[in-house]
Amino acid sequence: MLGRGSADPTVRVLSPDCVWITTRHHDLAVSARFTRAPSGAVSTTLERDIVVDAWGPGAITWIESAPNWCGAADDWTVFEGSAAYHLLPERLRLARRRHPGLRLPATGAVIDRAVIAIIEQRVTAMEAIRAYRYLVRLAGERAPGPAPAGMYVPPTAEQWRRIPSWQWHRAGVDPQRSATVMRTMQRASALERLGALDDPARVRAKLQTLNGIGVWTAAEITQCTHGDPDGISVRDYHLADYVCWFFDGAPGSDDRMEQLLEPWRGHRQRVVRLIKASGHRKPSFGPRLAPADHRRH
Repeated sequence: MLGRGSADPTVRVLSPDCVWITTRHHDLAVSARFTRAPSGAVSTTLERDIVVDAWGPGAITWIESAPNWCGAADDWTVFEGSAAYHLLPERLRLARRRHPGLRLPATGAVIDRAVIAIIEQRVTAMEAIRAYRYLVRLAGERAPGPAPAGMYVPPTAEQWRRIPSWQWHRAGVDPQRSATVMRTMQRASALERLGALDDPARVRAKLQTLNGIGVWTAAEITQCTHGDPDGISVRDYHLADYVCWFFDGAPGSDDRMEQLLEPWRGHRQRVVRLIKASGHRKPSFGPRLAPADHRRH
């Protein structure tokens, strides 16, 4: 959920047992390595089976939040003990049994995730990933410690604000999205306070008071920053069809998706994650969209 493509400069999955991330804590750079403890070993870190090592000026204060990056605070017991859980199709309950460690992360890194979500507005994933990678390498800094080559720490809010308009254009980000990033970064202190709130629904509501952040963008943020169990990406280009094909065997709208997920209100994002974990794929009926590249124009 946290990575954006295999070349994401802030997330690197080296193996199922080793993941690197970079972030900032109070504007200070952090590189962190998450590894599974050797079989049979006992560790007191992250439920005894994950070890986190961190480097950089922000590492000491950030390390306390490391369990939440793994979803340690995400509790599925209420959902699994509810009558609604037993209304799930057998395929989804089987997916849960096969993926008992599936968790929703709560990074609290609202500034980082807000920029990513805004850049992803109204464009293909390929365009957004390319733009984000370019801008992080441009304005960020190399990851501290022994992080894999090519990893960068995302820019601070001030560094995002300093990116000139022509660099946004070169990255392929249109003026409307870049202006939204600039306005949002001017509220950086408020975003940091949102990261400390416990109620994802309240955070979504507050985010949507910012000009340029709507229901889709707010949900994309809180799914990663607050372990949001109910926030679904309404108005997503693919999600409604994806969910509707699973339940109806046919394409559908956002309204239909919300109708289908209504029995699990409060846990709708969990259901979406289980659909993904089930291996479901919606049919493809033609070639992928090939967006025009205007970066050199």
